[in-house]
Amino acid sequence: MKIVCLGGGPAGLYFSILAKKANPSWDITVVERNRPDSTFGWGVVFSDKTMGGFKEADPETHVAITEAFRHWDNIAVFCKGRKFNSGGHGFCGVARMKLLQILQERAAGLGVHLVFQIEVTDPDDYAASHDLVIASDGASSVTRKKYESVFKPNIQVRRNRFVWLGTRKKLDAFTFDFKETEWGWFNLHAYRFDADWSTFIVETPEENWLRAGIDKMEQEESIALCAKLFAERLDGNGLISNAKHLGGSAVWLKFARVLCEKWHHKNIVLIGDAAHTAHFGIGSGTKLAMEDAMTLAHVVSSHKGGVSEALQLYQDNREIEALKLQSAARNRMEWFEQVERYVHLEPEQFTYSLLTGSQRIGHENLKLRDASYVRDVERWFAARSGVDHAVPPMFTPFTVRGLSLKNRVIVSPMATYMAMDGVPNDFHLVHLASRAMGGAAMVGTEMTCVSPDARITPSCPGMWNEEQQKAWQRIVDFVHSHTDAKIALQLGHSGRKGSTHRGWEGIDLPLESQNWPLVSASPIPYIEGVSQTPREATRRDMDRILADFVAATKRGVAAGFDWLEFHCAHGYLLSSFISPLTNQRTDEYGGSLENRCRFPLEVFRAMRSAWPAEKPMSVRISAHDWVPGGLAPEDATEVARLFCAAGADVIDCSSGQVSKAEKPIYGRMYQVPFSDRIRNEVGIPTIAVGNIFEGDHVNTIIAAGRADLCAVARPHLADPSWTLHEAAKQGYTDIWWPDQYLAAKQQLERNLARAQLLVQA
Repeated sequence: MKIVCLGGGPAGLYFSILAKKANPSWDITVVERNRPDSTFGWGVVFSDKTMGGFKEADPETHVAITEAFRHWDNIAVFCKGRKFNSGGHGFCGVARMKLLQILQERAAGLGVHLVFQIEVTDPDDYAASHDLVIASDGASSVTRKKYESVFKPNIQVRRNRFVWLGTRKKLDAFTFDFKETEWGWFNLHAYRFDADWSTFIVETPEENWLRAGIDKMEQEESIALCAKLFAERLDGNGLISNAKHLGGSAVWLKFARVLCEKWHHKNIVLIGDAAHTAHFGIGSGTKLAMEDAMTLAHVVSSHKGGVSEALQLYQDNREIEALKLQSAARNRMEWFEQVERYVHLEPEQFTYSLLTGSQRIGHENLKLRDASYVRDVERWFAARSGVDHAVPPMFTPFTVRGLSLKNRVIVSPMATYMAMDGVPNDFHLVHLASRAMGGAAMVGTEMTCVSPDARITPSCPGMWNEEQQKAWQRIVDFVHSHTDAKIALQLGHSGRKGSTHRGWEGIDLPLESQNWPLVSASPIPYIEGVSQTPREATRRDMDRILADFVAATKRGVAAGFDWLEFHCAHGYLLSSFISPLTNQRTDEYGGSLENRCRFPLEVFRAMRSAWPAEKPMSVRISAHDWVPGGLAPEDATEVARLFCAAGADVIDCSSGQVSKAEKPIYGRMYQVPFSDRIRNEVGIPTIAVGNIFEGDHVNTIIAAGRADLCAVARPHLADPSWTLHEAAKQGYTDIWWPDQYLAAKQQLERNLARAQLLVQA
C-alpha cells in the first residue's frame, strides 16, 4: 500500500511506525507543516495502563519514552490555604518535543518518509495518488473542514480561557491549585515532565479573563499575572511560553470539543484530534490519538477486504472507547468550567469532588489507589453527620426538618399498577415492606393519585377516600413496627398521560374502553394521533385539583407517612404546566418560566400548609426534557429556586418523559449532573436518580456533594435487600438487620470476607 499521513503529530507518526513495522514493503509518508524541532505544547501525560498498551504495540518506542518520562503517583490539590494529597494514581509526563523526536527517529529508522514544512491545504491533492490518506492534522483539521458534510463534526467552543506555559519549578506531584481573585477564580493544572521542566496550565472562565483585562494585555504581561497568582507553587521560578509566534492575548486559547459522526470518506480517514478532542483536564488527548493509531494500523494490516470496509471497522472498534474517554474528559472539563459552583464546599469535599469529577474514578477506585486518603475522607464526612469514626458515605445519617434517615439510600417510587379502585393491597405491603427490611433508609410509594381521574391506569393507587387511607396506614404501620426505615408518600396527577394501559400491557397506550376525560396545561396529546387529547385546565379545574391534593395530603398525615413528595415530573399534570413543550397557555399560567410554575407552586404551598411543619416535603422535577426548546438544566435550576423559596426541603432530580420526541443521553449515573447543579447552585438538598446501581456510585455521589440522597429503583426490584448486601460487600457491619435474619447477616459477611482473602492471596 501507498499511504500518506497528513500531520506529523503523535497520531500520524505512531500510525506510520506500527503500519511500517507490520508491513515493511508499504510506502508510508508523513507530511508535517512545521519543522521537526517545532512544537507548541510542553508536556504530555500517560497513565501506567496506557504505557502498558504502548509496550505491547511497539517495545522500542515504549523503552525510549520510559527512559525520557517523569513518573509520579501523587495528586496534590491546593484550595483555600490547604493542601491535600492523594496517591497511587500512576501517571508519567514526557516532553511533547521529546515524544515527537522519539517517534520521528523510530519512524525514520523503519523507512517511513518524513517530509517537513509542507502546508497541506487539500487532502484531495494526495487522495488520488495514495491508497490511504490518514488525516492526522489535528483539532483544526483542513481535511475535516473539506468534507464537513460527510464527517458531520459537532464542534463546541468551550467557555474557559487557558494558557499553556512551562516552568523550571520541579513539581513532585500532579498539582491543582485554585485561586480566588478580585475577578473570580483561576485554576492551575501543573505537572513535571522531565528532569528540568514542568507544564503549567492556567485556566479561568472567559468572563473572569475579561474582568482581569487579559484580553488587552501583551503576552508577557498576562504571563506575569499568572506567575503572581501562583507564586507559591513557583518558588521564585519564572513562567515561559513557547508560542512566541502568537501576539498579545492570543496565547490564551479556548478549548474546542470535537466529535465527528463519521470518521472516514472514500480512502480518507480521521484519527486523533481531527476526529475527536479530549480536554487536558483528564490528559487523554494524546493517549486517544495514539490508541487510534494502534487500532487503525492493526485493522488496515489485517483486514482482507477493501479500504472502505477496513476504515468502518476501525471506527466501530474505536468509537465506543473514544466516546467513553471523551465523556469522562467532558465531565472533568465541565467541572473546571463550573468550579465556582463548588468553591463553597469545604476543602475536603472540594478535593474529593475534583478527584472523582470525571466519573471514571469512584470511591472504590480511589480506595485502591490510596486507602489512607479515602479513610480520611470517610472520617471527615462521617463527623459532619455526628459519627465519630470512618463510615462509607452512603451509610451516614441524614436529617431534614425533624426527620432523621439512617443512611443515604432510598427506594425510588416505582409504578407497580396493582391497586383495585385505588386501594393498595397485599402486593403493596410485601413490595414496600420487604424493601424497608432490606436496609434502605426510606421507601416511597409509587405515584399515588389524588382523584379517580388523576390515575395513569385503572390499577394505580390513590388517596381520595377513607378505604385507601386505611389501606395505606396498614402498610405504614408495618414499616414502622417491623423496620427502622421511614416511608414517603408521593402524590401526583397523571394529566394528559392518564387513562392508559398498565406498563407491561402497552405503556402510554390509551384504554380501548372506559376511558375518563383528561386535563392538562394545554390541549396537546402525549402521542400525536394515538393518545387522547386533554382539555385545557380551567380555573375551576385548577381549584378542584388543588383541593384534591390538599385532601390527599391530609389523608397522608392521618395515615402516618414520614415524608411527602409532590410529583412535578415526567409529563404528568404539574409537569405539563412547567415545560414549555406542553404549556402553550396565554393567561397568567403560561409564557414565562415563573408563570408556568405558578399553578404547581400554588398547589405546593397549599400542601405544605396542610403537612406537619416537622416533616419534610420534596418535589420531583424533570430537570431536562431532552428536546430542543424544552426545559433545560439551567431552567430546572430556576424551578428549584422557586420551590425552595416556597418551602421545599429537597428537590428530587429526575428528567425526561415529557415528550415522545426526547433523545436522552443514557449512561451510568446520567442524571446525577442535574442533582449536582441544583444542589450546589441553589443550595438545597437533592435526591439523585438515574442508573445508579452500585454502592460505589452512591458513596461517590454523596461524598462529592453531588446529592444528599440517592434513589435506587431497579437494583431494589432485583434485590429487595440491595442496601444490606452493599453494606456487607463493603465490610460495613454496623447496620440493622431484622432479628429473624441475623444468621444470614453473619453468613454473608463471613463468606464475603473469605472471598476477599482469596482474592488478596
